[in-house]
Amino acid sequence: MRRPILVLLPLLLALPGIAQATNGYFTHGTSIKEKALAGTGVAYSQDTLAAANNPAGMVFQGGGYDIGASVFNPNRSYSAQGISLPAGSAVPPPPNPPPFSVGDGDQSIDSGSELFLIPQFGYNWVLSDAATIGVSVFGHGGMNTDYNGGVATLPSPGGTMVELPGTFGDGTAGVDLAQLFVSTTYARKFSKTASWGASLILAYQQFEAKGLGNFAPFSTDPSKLSNNGKDAGTGFGVRLGIQGEVASGLTLGAALQPEIDMSEFDDYSGLFAEKGDFDIPSNYTVGLAWDVTDSGTLLFDVQQINYSDVPAVSNPIAPLVNGSCSPTSSSGCLGGSSGAGFGWQDMTVVKLGYQWRASEDWTWRFGYSQGDQPIPESEVLFNILAPGVMEQHVTAGFTKLLGGGELNFAFMVAPSNSVSGKNTFDPNQTIKLEMDQLEISLGYGRRF
Repeated sequence: MRRPILVLLPLLLALPGIAQATNGYFTHGTSIKEKALAGTGVAYSQDTLAAANNPAGMVFQGGGYDIGASVFNPNRSYSAQGISLPAGSAVPPPPNPPPFSVGDGDQSIDSGSELFLIPQFGYNWVLSDAATIGVSVFGHGGMNTDYNGGVATLPSPGGTMVELPGTFGDGTAGVDLAQLFVSTTYARKFSKTASWGASLILAYQQFEAKGLGNFAPFSTDPSKLSNNGKDAGTGFGVRLGIQGEVASGLTLGAALQPEIDMSEFDDYSGLFAEKGDFDIPSNYTVGLAWDVTDSGTLLFDVQQINYSDVPAVSNPIAPLVNGSCSPTSSSGCLGGSSGAGFGWQDMTVVKLGYQWRASEDWTWRFGYSQGDQPIPESEVLFNILAPGVMEQHVTAGFTKLLGGGELNFAFMVAPSNSVSGKNTFDPNQTIKLEMDQLEISLGYGRRF
């Protein structure tokens, strides 16, 4: 039974299309049980995917495995109203920069690629009564957009404004970022109810951008800006955690993952700041689990995601228009040492979950999370590509025991949220980004 399960590891690694955009581009939860609890669980580990949240919890899982997958449905769209100069207008003479407008004054486009499969797998071995070692494979972040149709209005060499097909006038526009983690975890008890754990993480990420060719005048290397197919990066990191009962029925948990240094996206060194550098930001979580009744547990987590660690994500778009990107200075250009980016801010997410064991065979879960989305109003233009505007997640799920194993189910809905702001290249235009999400997850677990 165990060998066929281990054979699935390379298959999970080979699966394409891992794309998430919930808390910024981090998933709202990893394991199916945690997904049903809105991502809570740093103080209450329940399966062999626990390492994704808190490595310390793996030692309480015993030997066994969990395997599952989620079908993720993010519905992304943008709209652009208003325009300074319609097609046919004369391009203003220098020093007045001509506008670069999305659409022709009134344009709304929905992103394609609305369904994604997100696999997960965990396996844990018992070394002794006090120690375990495990392997967890999961997607922890990602972003995808795919805008077909529409036009952009921009200056032509002939001196007039023209309409060209595509959101940015270069055909179908979008990005595809997928991140996959393989976490090898050692966990050890230092009392009957307390433990510590450490994970060595192999991180793999893949990226593609298309439809951005008209930003070439703002790039340090236009040949490495757009439409270069998929590029990949790898890196190694760690996640550290502690978990323990601090009072009868009350457990505290905390976990930290420092920034992971990733190899550069060389094929997009003319897009991302610092020549294609795209590291994984540091993040940490603290939380409590309180057994409020013999059959009910209340969970509370606070997660911090430090997007400011990654200049490609956190640098604002302003350098493209404030003189930092010019014939005499390229530091602020796309790909530059201080290159323009998506302007994302750090994100704090508060999560609440409740688990109720209704009978020996049935356990029910409910959850809610809230976090301020990371995109300022001033950064909407580039974030057409990465509209990570979600703030709320409502979740539910269950576990049903099946002989020697268990069936796990989770459902998530993220209500529609939006952000509106001015187009950096055309202040007379307002751009609105909007998204809502659904996710259904199903899995199977077994203990030895």
